[in-house]
Amino acid sequence: MSSESRPIITMTDITKVYTVGGEEVRALDGANLTIREGEFVSIIGPSGSGKSTLMNIIGCLDVADSGEYILDGQSIEQYSEEELARIRNKKIGFIFQNFNLLSRMSALANVELPLIYQRIHMGDRREQAAQALARVGLTDRSNHKPTELSGGQQQRVAIARALATNPAILLADEPTGNLDSKTGEDILALFHELHRAGNTIVLITHDPKIASQAQRRINIMDGRVTEVGA
Repeated sequence: MSSESRPIITMTDITKVYTVGGEEVRALDGANLTIREGEFVSIIGPSGSGKSTLMNIIGCLDVADSGEYILDGQSIEQYSEEELARIRNKKIGFIFQNFNLLSRMSALANVELPLIYQRIHMGDRREQAAQALARVGLTDRSNHKPTELSGGQQQRVAIARALATNPAILLADEPTGNLDSKTGEDILALFHELHRAGNTIVLITHDPKIASQAQRRINIMDGRVTEVGA
């Protein structure tokens, strides 16, 4: 990845304050962050550090109280819920700890879901979903339902679903959290493969060992963001 590659995420002085039991909690306190196209970045912090708030703002699931967030050239502020949903669907591929697959649908149908929301024609949709499953090595499981798949295979389906829309970033929240260590290593190897293929990956974790797999590590503590080793 060239150091001249364009920024996908630029956060400037991002602040988010919650009121809990009558007290103000600064979940994010003037956070600054730049992630460039093609980078593999981990964000690490303990519970209560502001990690989830940062992830929700990166993922357009929440908006900052102040500061500026530019995602793939688009300033994210003053948007309605509907507009944020559209941006999420187009620009972000989410990968969750608990897979979030629909149990009654096949692997292929699960991967197709975000493409349905984008109103992509059925033939193209099926082809894009099949290509995404091929990228994670699951072509032979495309007609299986989640209950017929191992945990590692379910997470691969979830990764294929995230890839299907060709998003600007893959945002992975504790993606190995529900997997045994060997399966977790396989999923991390897949992330490295996707990174080599040019995908921009942001991995949220509390585990230093997993965080160290990324090209860059961002630390968050008490709502403040720092580069590890910077």
